[in-house]
Amino acid sequence: MDTSQHSPPVDASRQPVWLPRLEAAARAVAGPVFGFAIFILVWQLITILVPEIPSPGVTWDAAAALFSDPFYDNGPNDKGIGWNVLASLRRVGLGFGLAALVGIPAGFIIGRYAVVNAMLSPVINLLRPVSPLAWLPLGLLLFRAADPAAIWAIFICSIWPMVINTAAGVARVPQDYLNVARVLNLPEWQVLTRVLLPSALPYILTGVRLSIGTAWLVIVAAEMLTGGTGIGFWLWDEWNNLKVEHIVIAIFVIGIVGLVLEFCMVRLARRFAYAEE
Repeated sequence: MDTSQHSPPVDASRQPVWLPRLEAAARAVAGPVFGFAIFILVWQLITILVPEIPSPGVTWDAAAALFSDPFYDNGPNDKGIGWNVLASLRRVGLGFGLAALVGIPAGFIIGRYAVVNAMLSPVINLLRPVSPLAWLPLGLLLFRAADPAAIWAIFICSIWPMVINTAAGVARVPQDYLNVARVLNLPEWQVLTRVLLPSALPYILTGVRLSIGTAWLVIVAAEMLTGGTGIGFWLWDEWNNLKVEHIVIAIFVIGIVGLVLEFCMVRLARRFAYAEE
């Protein structure tokens, strides 16, 4: 007779509820942490080979000093990095907002009416690949000022993704939906709000996401050329002052702000997707 003692099997149901969540969170965090560790290591190695590039430690110390007072104001050409970021976001908001006001309705019209699509598609395909900075001199000529010229460049470059994606979404609305609307004798406004808009909304939000990324890219380049207050001008000014560590900080700030804008657009898209379901 076997009198050996056997330990009872572990009941998985008795594990703490938080344990699987903790393990999932650890797996989700481990990848990014490892990736950033490799990035810092490669950065440190590059600074050894190229001494002109500031090391991570030097950049960190410069960032701590810079962000200790990000909203100082010593005049038009000497403001803290916080004011410069806000100035850039203001221009992006104005240019992007104007592009949405024009681009989304234009996309609905182009997608809804084949005649309009045939007329405007060649023009859009011609202008869409034009470099953002190619529009800046025209803006300076039209508005005679740097600030509206930068907003103009943002507007003209961020409008195309909204126009194209909105038109594609409207054009892909199932014909059965439109046939039902025709049978019910719905007016055009109700067709727009009850049929076209809900069906095309995912395409519209995709265009919005692409446009906000384009707008943030354009403003940095435009401000380098137009001057004034803004993160692009601040970066260029720090280059003229040979403060390379501030240039690296500006690159990180631009990336973080762009990441936050993208995150906000993704959350907005998911919220509307849940509302549709």
